[in-house]
Amino acid sequence: MRIVIVLLTTALAAGPALARTEECDEISTAEVARLFDRWNASLATLDPKRVAANYAKGAVLLPTVSNLPRTTPALIEDYFVMFLKQKPQGRIDERHITIGCDVATDVGVYTFTLANPDGTTRQVKARYSFVYVPEGGQWKILHHHSSAMPEPVR
Repeated sequence: MRIVIVLLTTALAAGPALARTEECDEISTAEVARLFDRWNASLATLDPKRVAANYAKGAVLLPTVSNLPRTTPALIEDYFVMFLKQKPQGRIDERHITIGCDVATDVGVYTFTLANPDGTTRQVKARYSFVYVPEGGQWKILHHHSSAMPEPVR
């Protein structure tokens, strides 16, 4: 479904209002929240290609456990080859969703449960931001930043 937004601007010298029409893909707050659920479910497959498929062309991933910005589909997939070995599963602790014309953001705090090599698990609390854009009939991740909390969490 698409929604049309009309933007009105006024000329500086008391000129007439000029109308410009933009068509925007519509998305609800609940649908944006489900985009995280889709991404998190793809983590559970342990398939880096399935996870990377959530990202748009031109996406940038600034991951938690790598110093390398992932700026190509191959680099994004490569990150998940390593990360998925920890069998990650995320849980949103706090989120703030904003919706604009052909863009939606979901930012906040999440906690990941990760598997250790000895079979135990640990939890890592991190800040996150996802920027989503419509691409090929789906909303995809254009920007994803995740960073572990810098201070001890109580």
